[in-house]
Amino acid sequence: MNQDHASVWAQCLTVIKDNINDQAFKTWFAPIKPVKLDGNVLTIQVPSQFFYEWLEEHYVSLLRKTVRKELGADARLEYSIIMEHARQGVSSSPYTVNVPTTEVRATRNAEVSMPIVGEPAPIKNPFVIPGLRKLNIDSNLNPNYAFDSFIEGECNRLARSAGFAVANKPGGTAFNPLLIYGGVGLGKTHLAHAIGLEIKNQQPDKTVLYVSSERFTHQFIDAVRNNTVNDFSHFYQMMDVLIIDDVQFFSGKEKTQDVFFHIFNHLHQTGKQIVLTSDKAPVEMQGMEQRLLSRFKWGLSADLQVPSLETRMAILEKKMYADGIELPREVIEYLAYSITTNVRELEGALISLVAQASLNRKAITLDLAKHMIDKFVKNTAREVSIDYIQKVVCDYFDLPIELLKSKTRKREIVQARQISMYFAKKMTKSSLANIGLHCGGKDHATVLHACRTVNNLSETDKHFRKYLEDLEKKLAIH
Repeated sequence: MNQDHASVWAQCLTVIKDNINDQAFKTWFAPIKPVKLDGNVLTIQVPSQFFYEWLEEHYVSLLRKTVRKELGADARLEYSIIMEHARQGVSSSPYTVNVPTTEVRATRNAEVSMPIVGEPAPIKNPFVIPGLRKLNIDSNLNPNYAFDSFIEGECNRLARSAGFAVANKPGGTAFNPLLIYGGVGLGKTHLAHAIGLEIKNQQPDKTVLYVSSERFTHQFIDAVRNNTVNDFSHFYQMMDVLIIDDVQFFSGKEKTQDVFFHIFNHLHQTGKQIVLTSDKAPVEMQGMEQRLLSRFKWGLSADLQVPSLETRMAILEKKMYADGIELPREVIEYLAYSITTNVRELEGALISLVAQASLNRKAITLDLAKHMIDKFVKNTAREVSIDYIQKVVCDYFDLPIELLKSKTRKREIVQARQISMYFAKKMTKSSLANIGLHCGGKDHATVLHACRTVNNLSETDKHFRKYLEDLEKKLAIH
């Protein structure tokens, strides 16, 4: 019956193909070769121990049912595994080990893949690759980081547009690789997840994997230690979309860069999409191999900048809407004015404020927000922004902020502008030139003149002095 093993396996494949998606079939069943049929025992050859473990973890039930359908209720399946490393003292050429299928699903508690290294052994090594449990479902993507919850502004429009283009046509645009870079807390990770989620939404058969550079490095170290580097590379080369977060952490790690270089080349040459994030542009990365940096520049490098006031307020409002929270407008404005450079801190401040109010059974007020900000971000709490000063002054005098920044010389507008300059010089570390720029493009001499005028008026006009005292209380941060 040896001559029938090919036809029996072909029949099995026909059934298997109807029960799984095309990508899973191509990845895990197309490489299998039928070896022999001995009575009711069908032997199939798989390319590695890792491959065998994967089939046993995910498809053993389907394999067993299919073989029994073709050969009867007593049919059994055996694997012929190509082993890349021989025992010590034995020839180093590849050899095979026959392993019967098991009843792993009957007693398994949780789906965790633990590949065996080298020879089959009773103890498995701790080499665990993310996404192994359900290759076509679990991609390590956070469903909360979708495009819908990513607020677009001038600060991130290029990166978001490029990311959306990639999500609609992974591997089919000029943006491969897509490198998203920017400072801490500006949305790099959010955008990377959003790209992966959109791809999975539109093309569920695509194999998408998100992994941090730190996790990738630790996996590689484990692979080296356990002699499974080939399996490690093979796994990553099977991805349709590979997203590596914080790629700058590869800096100085020569071996990790080397293995990633080969994975990168394979994916790029086969038309697969690569998305990278970094805290700096490729030209500023230190400790990275030039051949890797040159590949980072093949596609598009899009930066994320500090969000504008309007974008920060939109982020807070979106977060409030999603969480069903209502806050006074002045509190939202204070948060947006106070935390200017880190979206993660901005959202964290909102959560902390709501939690503090809830736990202490206090109403959310501007005073509570000021107290919380002082503790939450001490580095920003001690210095209000020029934008916030202008907002408080304009609210106090009931003026639109556009007039404050205009060229008008109306007395009440000039006075409000001068007071804004006075407090900006007193309460911020900004240069005179920067203060003038925020106040309608004035020069540093105009700012100095404004400060002298305010000081003089505060000494001679009690009504004006009362204005300053009121405003100072509103601007107080302690």
